Parts: sequence; C-alpha cells; structure tokens
Amino acid sequence: MNVFITGANRGIGLGFVHYYLDKGCEVWACYRRDRGGLAKLDDSRLHVLQWDISQDSPSNGDSDLPDKIGVLINNAGIYGASRDAAQSLNAVTPEDMHKVFDIDCVGAIRVVKLLHTRLIGAKGIIANLSSKMGSSDDNTSGGCYAYRAAKAALVIVSKSMAIDLAPKGVRVITLHPGWVRTDMTDHSGLIDVDESVIGMTHVIDNIDLYEPGAFVAFDGKVVPY
Repeated sequence: MNVFITGANRGIGLGFVHYYLDKGCEVWACYRRDRGGLAKLDDSRLHVLQWDISQDSPSNGDSDLPDKIGVLINNAGIYGASRDAAQSLNAVTPEDMHKVFDIDCVGAIRVVKLLHTRLIGAKGIIANLSSKMGSSDDNTSGGCYAYRAAKAALVIVSKSMAIDLAPKGVRVITLHPGWVRTDMTDHSGLIDVDESVIGMTHVIDNIDLYEPGAFVAFDGKVVPY
C-alpha cells in the first residue's frame, strides 16, 4: 500500500513513517525545510519530498508522486505564537490567525486537491489530524484563538471532504492524536508518539466503524464537537 504523510520529518509525522515502513508499505514523506529524522532513515520504500503546504505542490512538482495512494495523512501543522498569552484575546493579531489557518486548515485542502485523483484510484482513506482544542464542547479554558479556530475549521473541512468524496470511494476521518510528548508540547504531553500513532492507525484501519468525517481520538472515542 502507498501511504502519503505531510509534516513527516519529526514528532507524530515521523512516527507514522516508522509505523508504515515497519508494515511493509511504500511511504511518501514530506518535509518543509529540514529533513530532520527522515535523513537518518535508509529504506528503499521511503520516498522523501519537500513540500511546504503553504504552497500548492511539492517543490519539484508532482513528477515523483505515486499513481495511487491508499492512505493520506494530513499531519503538517503549526501552533502559531508559542506563548499562550500571544494567542489571547487582547494579543492575537489577524496575521497570527491567517498564518495558522493557512497551514492547519487550508494546507489540508491544498494537499487533497493535488492528490484526490490518486486517492480515488485506490479508493483510499484521508486522515486529517486536528486536535481536541478544536472542539467547542471541550473548550473550558478559552484563549489559543488561532490554533483552536484553525483546528475547528479542519473538522468542518473533513466533513465536507467525506461527503464529497464518498461517492468516489474515498473515506475521510478527523483524528485527535492526544496530548503527545513532542516539540510542539515541549515534551510535556501525557502519551508518547508510538502510543498516539498506534492508536490512530487502529482508528484508520477501522474507519468503517465511524460516520463519514467523524472526529475520533487516538483511543477510538468520538470527540464531541
């Protein structure tokens, strides 16, 4: 099976790369600037692409893309201003909002627009990584305006993708990876990358148990939205 992963040079994205390579899959792994952990991997089934998803296609075009994609994982994302205070109501700026929204929501649309015919050919699966911070039901602390808004928008985008692509055999799900110990969380999370990835891949493998476009956590529980 061909697997395509964005934001794959570190953290959760790199965890997905390791997982699917171990399963014997052909993996197309994308990075923005620095290959990071991808540079340490020596595997003939690994295909590394430079793709900043603020752009419509990889830096060298679409010549190195697979003809069919069984699983697309839209993992690339940013938190935005690193200090929560900078994303407070008084401090957040339109520029902050636009930057995070462009990567965390619009980026997934760019990727799917380029790859959807390859997903249709394989009757594949799209997994968009959001966050429980995008759930209004779960928001009890406020703040984090840019990140929350972008991740919430991605849930809606995923639902529309699920509806639009279902007649063509493509299934879509939105995933919450949990609070994972990565660079984004300053390694202060509750679970490690392997636990998160194993949980999310189990959800992907059992996607037909969920409604199209469902928002599901790494532990298989549907996230109230």
